[in-house]
Amino acid sequence: MLSRLVPHPLLSLTLVLVWLGLANTFTLGNLILGSVVGLAIPMLTAAYWPDRPAIARPLKIAEYGLVVLWDIIVANVQVAAIILFKREPEIRSQWIPIPLELKSAEAITVLAGTITMTPGTVSATLSADGSAILVHCLHTDDPIAVRDEIKTRYERRLLEIFP
Repeated sequence: MLSRLVPHPLLSLTLVLVWLGLANTFTLGNLILGSVVGLAIPMLTAAYWPDRPAIARPLKIAEYGLVVLWDIIVANVQVAAIILFKREPEIRSQWIPIPLELKSAEAITVLAGTITMTPGTVSATLSADGSAILVHCLHTDDPIAVRDEIKTRYERRLLEIFP
């Protein structure tokens, strides 16, 4: 019965927190309205999520988020340095195929989004069988190191989150 009332508890909690953040004032009325929205939207959309992804270690999501946030900050500085101090002939853009161990479509989507959100890299395409993703890197002298960094920093953590 509880799973029908709250089919996606993390989504419900996220919606309530977003509602309170958007309202910009914490009042009982905003909390109640946010809770109604947080319960109604997942109930109304539950039919469209028949095969929810299993999350094995939810606390790893916070770790992953912090790693990605740090990498975005560092990459912003690196891209700014490349743009400001490197001449065009010195920039070595590379297309890097990344073989994937991830099988879940949700995990692959998170990885592709993470790569794209990190300045200096863009996930361009996924192979038809989902076994590799093609990434464009703004500047690198060692494409193998970039591949290994993506696999160890992101894919390894996503394998722990999405079994």
